[in-house]
Amino acid sequence: MAYQAVIGLEVHLQLKTKSKIFSACPQEYHGAQPNSFTDPFTLGLPGTLPTLNREAVELAMMFGLGLNCDVSGFTQFHRKNYFYPDAPKNFQLSQYDRPIARDGFLDVTLEDGSTHRIRIKRAHLEDDAGKLTHPTYAPYSMLDLNRAGSSLLEMVTEADIVSAEQARAFLESVQAIAQALGVSDATPEEGKMRCDVNLSLHKPGEPWGTKCEVKNLNSFRSVARAIEFESARQARILDAGGRITQDTLGWDEGGQKTFLMRTKEGEADYRYFPEPDLPPLDITPEWIARVRERMPELPAQKLERYLAAGVRAADAQTLSLSVPLSHFFDEALTAQPQAGAQPDAQKLDAQKLANWLLGDVSGLLAAREETLDGSALRPAHLAALVGLIDAGTISGKIAKDLLPDVLAGQDPAALVQERGLSVVTDTAAIDAAIDAAMAADPATVEKVRGGNAKAMNALFGPVMKAMGGQAKPEVVRERLTAKLGLS
Repeated sequence: MAYQAVIGLEVHLQLKTKSKIFSACPQEYHGAQPNSFTDPFTLGLPGTLPTLNREAVELAMMFGLGLNCDVSGFTQFHRKNYFYPDAPKNFQLSQYDRPIARDGFLDVTLEDGSTHRIRIKRAHLEDDAGKLTHPTYAPYSMLDLNRAGSSLLEMVTEADIVSAEQARAFLESVQAIAQALGVSDATPEEGKMRCDVNLSLHKPGEPWGTKCEVKNLNSFRSVARAIEFESARQARILDAGGRITQDTLGWDEGGQKTFLMRTKEGEADYRYFPEPDLPPLDITPEWIARVRERMPELPAQKLERYLAAGVRAADAQTLSLSVPLSHFFDEALTAQPQAGAQPDAQKLDAQKLANWLLGDVSGLLAAREETLDGSALRPAHLAALVGLIDAGTISGKIAKDLLPDVLAGQDPAALVQERGLSVVTDTAAIDAAIDAAMAADPATVEKVRGGNAKAMNALFGPVMKAMGGQAKPEVVRERLTAKLGLS
């Protein structure tokens, strides 16, 4: 019988606070010299005391609400004791049995359209550790404490995930929620979103197996590949009659495999006890209401709105999960009509706009290695470009030709007027182009008149080329049909 995977995730998000969670030391250290963003508390010097960052608490509350968690009542900090070079205090201030958020859930949609509910066990605040770098073959390690003390939120799921695809979809949704709410940049490449994977195997109907934890995965692809590798590794051991031990594993990105770091600590090893210098917090309904008022639209709400506007499910999902794309799309969809547009002009088609934004625009930006935020493209200009096509003012080909200039910040309507690119509907000019194409290719004309109507396409291209792509395709086909004597 095949094994089934039982997977739980631990996701660490660096919160978007100006200062660290328990001191006034600035938190935005990225790009700074190592150990230049520290202070006496971060360094664990004697006599220093923690002061809780209120914004970190409220961002954690907001994130918990976004994950349908209960954030009410008392929450408390504990000391989690362990010795490691990246923790100068020799303990971490975390939340043990009174996390700030608990008992939530997140519904994720896979590529096949199926929806799965992943339960959230808890989310708790803590201070981050420093960073150790281990130079290859060097007899030493390098310690950078800039990250130490940063505001960190750890979220723990129930073991509801059964595949790498589900894990990746869940992480994409978590990232989208964190970015939409503004609680975290949630960028794995900068270490602002990290993930640990807990995985065990069992056969259907049998008890769960012993789990192993894969630590500090810093990309969604690494999470998926670690799950696939670790599932195969454990299956080989079990098939050979071996036993899985509860270990903490690392991920070798170069070798695409896990490796043993240490045997797993038990809860008692951390010697949790309440932090004596921080009182418990009472999160009241009034406080929750104030935080909820600050919350912007969530990705799930955007998805529902886009679907109602007529956007295809896959495109709506892509838009809803990206803050830059959704902001741009919303601005373009609500852009004011161009000057000179007809008063009764139809509202811009949401799906057509999504096609251009997710297709031509994204493709051209990717080819240039640019981002939407970093480009000069304005939402109103993309809306105008799509509107010009819908109105029949320009053809799709002309729109594609204009797109590089529109990406550079130019107004498409002005470009059309300056370059005389409006669609030609003058039938006399079109008839002249058709006559020339028929005269140049009498063999095709005979094929068409002999009953091969599809051969007309061989004449359509030259006519459009002669018209510089400015003729309205429907008019060209209509005139060609008439000239060739087709019904």
